[in-house]
Amino acid sequence: MGSRTVALLLLLLLVGIQAQLWEGRGSLGQVREMRRQLAEQQQANNQARQTNERLVAEVQDLREGLDMVEERARSELGMVRPGEIYVQVTPVPR
Repeated sequence: MGSRTVALLLLLLLVGIQAQLWEGRGSLGQVREMRRQLAEQQQANNQARQTNERLVAEVQDLREGLDMVEERARSELGMVRPGEIYVQVTPVPR
């Protein structure tokens, strides 16, 4: 009777371990879902990193060179340098 009890106890322990592996905390499904979430977060982080690098480069251009400021002033405000002549071409109506 003792060996049957030990075998039954071991069998129950094995079933409990298998249940934990398939359905419990840290199960295979949960690990798969967390890996998917991790991949999504890494992709979002990479996109944010690229955006940050682009913004840092733009800020550096604005701080160090006036080329960007001049380009924006010319295109958005229509500004010209001293000595330049502003010429506006309008299409001829038909």
